[in-house]
Amino acid sequence: MPKMKTKSSAKKRFKLTGTGKIKRKHAFKSHILTKKSKKRKLALTHSTLVHDADKSNVKLMLRLK
Repeated sequence: MPKMKTKSSAKKRFKLTGTGKIKRKHAFKSHILTKKSKKRKLALTHSTLVHDADKSNVKLMLRLK
C-alpha cells in the first residue's frame, strides 16, 4: 500500500503549534488594501487558530488523523 500524501495546498496554509493546535493566516490581506482601514489590516496580519468545526477536515488534509 502506498503512503498517504498530504494535500499540498493544506501543507502551505497550515502549521502545527507545539501543543498540537493548527495555526492559520487571515484572508483578505492580499490586494484591494486601499479601502481597508489601518486597524483592519493590522488585525488581519496576525495569525489565528483553526476553528473547532474545521479541525477534523484540516487534520484529514494534513494526514494527522
